[in-house]
Amino acid sequence: MIIAHEKDMLVFAARIANVVVNGTIIFLQGPLGAGKTTFARGFLQGLGCQEKVKSPTYTLVESYDISGKKFFHFDLYRLNRAEELYDIGIEEYFSNETICLIEWPEKGFPILPPADLLINIAIKAQVREINIQAGTLKGEGMINTLISKKLC
Repeated sequence: MIIAHEKDMLVFAARIANVVVNGTIIFLQGPLGAGKTTFARGFLQGLGCQEKVKSPTYTLVESYDISGKKFFHFDLYRLNRAEELYDIGIEEYFSNETICLIEWPEKGFPILPPADLLINIAIKAQVREINIQAGTLKGEGMINTLISKKLC
């Protein structure tokens, strides 16, 4: 999928958010400036988040409570070693009741659990090219829903 403008990224992310189920883990991959945080903002706003969605670059994780559901937005860019995730109690964030968006997931390997959806954002000239892959059967189901509803 090709995204030409920031507002298009926000709309696209909101579409993804509306098919995601509890317990979902999403990896957001791409270079600096690709739009990973913009995607996270659109995702959370698409679910009704009224708070300012900011990059958790310095805090590693920001939490959001939206309609009684817990969402965690991670940015692992500043990790030096994956083991640092244990210092923030990483295991406690993943459950069947939460949804986790993780920027720079490769910095957390092999500690992070597998992603249900892998979203890669590449910069091509002045546009973004997005590739979505399923990492689990749950992820395949969400992609099939997106396709059947013609959302991507």
